[in-house]
Amino acid sequence: MHILDIFAKQHSTFSFEFFPPRTEEAANTLFQSLRSLERLKPSFVSVTYGAGGTTRQLTHDLVVRIQQTSALTAIPHLTCVGHPEHEIQEILERYAAAGVSNVLALGGDPPRDQPSYDRSRDAFCYATDLVRFISAFNARRLHPDARGFGVGVAAFPDGHPSTPNRLREMDYLKAKVDAGANYICTQMFFDNRHFHDFRERCALAGIQVPIIAGIMPITTLSGLQRMADLAAGVRFPASLLRQVYAHANDPAEIEKIGVAWATEQCRELLESEVRGIHFYTLNRSKATLQIYANLSPALQS
Repeated sequence: MHILDIFAKQHSTFSFEFFPPRTEEAANTLFQSLRSLERLKPSFVSVTYGAGGTTRQLTHDLVVRIQQTSALTAIPHLTCVGHPEHEIQEILERYAAAGVSNVLALGGDPPRDQPSYDRSRDAFCYATDLVRFISAFNARRLHPDARGFGVGVAAFPDGHPSTPNRLREMDYLKAKVDAGANYICTQMFFDNRHFHDFRERCALAGIQVPIIAGIMPITTLSGLQRMADLAAGVRFPASLLRQVYAHANDPAEIEKIGVAWATEQCRELLESEVRGIHFYTLNRSKATLQIYANLSPALQS
């Protein structure tokens, strides 16, 4: 289903993110999670893309499998790094032929094994360039849907680490929207005040597309530490850290704390009429299912 139709039907969307598995065992674990979450009837699920496009085929295969074996709407990530124009064209043509209706266009990370990778030599240096290319693809009516692909882009309520100038950061986001983005999905955050402030700044900048809030429940202490490494710039409130550190040797209690914190985040976001909540699941369903159960009346209203 096209993302514009999803937003037209749902006041607040509810979605999950997965990454493509590399082994048969991991694939089985993922599809068990998908089956658990499918009954919740999420608005869509997204599938990540490795640094430098390293999981491109895995992403494509997983998206097509989801499309063909479930009732879920799958949205693949697509990144700029390391792709000439003809490769992006081929990827878009394959997704269009498979009935995929939407993509999430990202700048992406350079390959981890190439620390000196030169982004300036890429055909698409910024996500805005990729969004513009997809818009041109849509304009040529190469997708079965006359509207072409629905396009999402990323944003960072706690600030993008590569753009310390917060005014310029908003200019860059506005450029992505002006290039053809239909919605925004944020990086994870743990303090709703930062999201509300970000949403207000978007309005001041004239950004009017739906903004989906990215939520990742903390389930382990090591997971929290990985979040800090992977999602540079994300800030963890002292009150949350205090609770987690107080139970550093009690994994079950840390999971309860993380689920409770994310539940209250979501509850408050729904009360403030957020356009969507997107869960970063790490290919597991337990925490998300618990949060959904906690919020069930609000999600079904």
